[in-house]
Formats: sequence, structure tokens, C-alpha cells
Amino acid sequence: MNRIATSALKTLRLLPRAALILMLLAAPVLAVPMMRADNGSTIEAPSPRKSGVGFVLLVSLQRG
Repeated sequence: MNRIATSALKTLRLLPRAALILMLLAAPVLAVPMMRADNGSTIEAPSPRKSGVGFVLLVSLQRG
């Protein structure tokens, strides 16, 4: 009975440390879906205007 009690006490002492380590490892994984759910914080750059210089250059090079 004494060996079982010491084994149980070791396990009970180890549980808080194991729970803390698991929480520290799981925190970033659990935070990612919460960050992706908020679409209001996305900042997008305006699309560049097309000036058509590439097409003019292509046509002029083919004629030469």
C-alpha cells in the first residue's frame, strides 16, 4: 500500500506541471482560429492601375 501511495503522490505532484506545459503549448494553436475569425482588421492595398504601356511596347517591338 505504501508503494501505491507514493506513486499516487508523485503523479499528483506532476499533474499541475503537466497541465501548465500543455496550456503553454496549446495557447498559440488555440489563438490562431480566433485571429482568423476577425476579418475587420485586414488592411488591403489598393490595386495598381493598369496603364497599358506593356501592350504598346509589345506592338511597337513586333513592327520593328
